[in-house]
Formats: sequence, structure tokens, C-alpha cells
Amino acid sequence: MEWLRNSLIVLSVLPVLPFLLVYYISVAMGRGKKPALQLAMDVTTVFLLFSVSALFNNIFHSGFGFYLILLLVLIAAGLIGGAQNRLKGKVDGKRLLRVVWRLGFLVMGAGYVLFMVIGMIKYILQVMS
Repeated sequence: MEWLRNSLIVLSVLPVLPFLLVYYISVAMGRGKKPALQLAMDVTTVFLLFSVSALFNNIFHSGFGFYLILLLVLIAAGLIGGAQNRLKGKVDGKRLLRVVWRLGFLVMGAGYVLFMVIGMIKYILQVMS
């Protein structure tokens, strides 16, 4: 069971690994490139969620990172669902979930890069002083 825990930690610290693993395995199994990319994005979003929230907590000395991301996802779902309701007259739950999840991938991917750079700069400055 320890190996599973360590594997999940490594995949959360380096979320590009599960992305590449899922993408290449999916392509090797005969899926097209676009469905493989979408599946890789969907799987990686889970690891990005934990990684970005941990980076946020580390940088800002907080325990609120996961809840902040969850709050932002819920706000995005509300806004997108409201827009969908205004335009089409109804909300397609499956489509809403897919849009919010993939939008989360893009935003958390950018957040991962930003927080990783900030964390490295902060660490370097601490070591130098």
C-alpha cells in the first residue's frame, strides 16, 4: 500500500507525468490523438487539483488552497450553467461538467507553473539570506 501512496505523491508533484502516460497509452491502444488528449486532460486535472492546492498552501502558509480551488470551480460552474440556461433554455449537466473540468485543467495548469516559479524564487531567496 505504501507504493500506491508514493506513486500518487510523485504523480501529484509532477502532473505532467500522468498526462504523458495517459496520452501515450491511449494513443497506443488505438484511440485517436484528440480523444487521447481529452482523456489525458481529464485525468491530469485530478493531480493538478492536489498539486496546485499544495503549492498554494506552501507559498501562502495557508490550509485554504483546496477549498479556494473548489470554490472557484463551483463559481465557474454557476456562471457557465447560467449562461447555458440563458442561451439554450436548459442546462446540459454532462456538457457543463466537461467544460468546467477542462477549463479547470487550463487554469490549474497555468496556476501550477506560476506557483512553481514563485515557490522556487521564494526558496532561493530564503537560502540566500
